[in-house]
Order: sequence, then structure tokens, then C-alpha cells
Amino acid sequence: MYTALTIAGSDSSGGAGIQADIKTMTANRVYAMSAITALTAQNTTGVTDIMEVTPKFLAEQLDSIFTDIHPDAIKTGMVASSELIETIAQKLTEYHAKNIVVDPVMVATSGARLISEDAISTLKSKLLPLATVITPNIPEAEVLSGMEIKSEQDMEKAAETICDTLGCSVLLKGGHQLNDANDLLLQKGKEPVWFHGKRIDNPNTHGTGCTLSSAIASNLAKGRDLETSVRYAKNYISDALAAMLDLGKGSGPMNHAFAIEGEYVR
Repeated sequence: MYTALTIAGSDSSGGAGIQADIKTMTANRVYAMSAITALTAQNTTGVTDIMEVTPKFLAEQLDSIFTDIHPDAIKTGMVASSELIETIAQKLTEYHAKNIVVDPVMVATSGARLISEDAISTLKSKLLPLATVITPNIPEAEVLSGMEIKSEQDMEKAAETICDTLGCSVLLKGGHQLNDANDLLLQKGKEPVWFHGKRIDNPNTHGTGCTLSSAIASNLAKGRDLETSVRYAKNYISDALAAMLDLGKGSGPMNHAFAIEGEYVR
């Protein structure tokens, strides 16, 4: 049994964050563990409140995990404060963590900043350089590269800048009216690889970023290389969207369990 750890916030509605990560890891047949950075009160229409854990308590969670069931891969999600980011970076270094997928949650699709400038600076200096791969969306890649992204050529240039600056591989997610969910993977010393997404007319996309990064981590945990892991992850998320689950009054969750079969199905 391969193992994976998610370090992220809880989503009380179950569609994103820790809950989406655990569902994704389970569906991809790896054993899921979690270290929670924050509790949120949220549903498909938005977030109403957030309660962060203390850096000490996050460190205790990570110590408990790494000293008992050492994860084969790690995924990190939204971490809003510099202190928590520093704690994660310190523990990943201390325990020689490998196969680290960082979803650098900084900017919403709307363009709104989700974490402070100070936290972004800590993310760039402490956590992102430890990553095997980071998975920014277009607005986040603009922050990390310091350039506007208006075309696929811009995506390649931005990914190259991020890769050179931080020393990690980059999966730059398309969309945001730029293309039909075509993602770009850039690994240092290798040619860019484009993953052409299936266009799925489903407005319920809550938790897609969390799900994609968790699926990549799951496949890395199983020993697949990065390009293969991204391919498997893209296929998983496309099928989860194509299942057309429709829950809630806003942008609802995907069906993470679309492929689960067996005696407990009914």
C-alpha cells in the first residue's frame, strides 16, 4: 500500500481541501493521511469563516505522521500565513520528504489575492524550492513569473522563468479564458509538454485544483514519473467532471468516487 499526505485546509462542504484530497487519494488507491492547516466554514456558494491552526499544532501533526507512516508523496494546498508555511518547509526538510506537489493557492480565478504579500514571499523562498512540481493557475503564474500571460507562448515563457527561478518543475494550468484547459508541464532540461484537456460542459468545478494536485501526488507515490503522473491525474479529473454530479446551490463538487466498484456500491 502506497501512502500520501495532504497538508491543507478543511472544506466543510467536502468538495475541496482536505476532503477532496482524501477522496482523490483513495480513488487512486493510495492510503491518505492529512495535516490540517485551517478549518473553514464553506459550501458551494463561498467561504464564511476560517480558523487557522497554530504553527505548533501543525508541527505536532506532521511529527506524528512522519515518525510513524512516512508518506511516499506529499501534496500541500492553501496555507495562508508565513508561520505555517515556514513550519511545513522545516518539517519537509527535516524528514527528507520526497515527491512534493505544491498547489500554490494565492490568487482566485476572479483575480482576488487569497494570501498576504508576506506569505507569498515566504512561499517563494521556503516552500516552492522544495517542490517536485508546483501547479499554479494563470493568475498565480503571473505573480510567480512577474509577467502577464495572454497566450500559450506566454505560458511557456512564464513556466520557464518560474522553473529557472525556483528550481522546481511547473505544471501551469490553462483555462481562465485562455484555452480549453490545456496544461503545460515544464521540467528543467526537458522540452515543454502540453496536455490537451477534454472540454466538459460542467459548471460544477469546486475543488478541481485540489483534486488535480492530489491525483498527481497519488501517482508519484506509486512510483510513476512526473509526466505519466500528470497524464493519469488529468484523465482522473476529466472523468470525475464528466460524471456530472450536481449538488449545492453554487459551483458544486465533482464525483470523486465515479470509478469505485464492489459490494458496497449499493
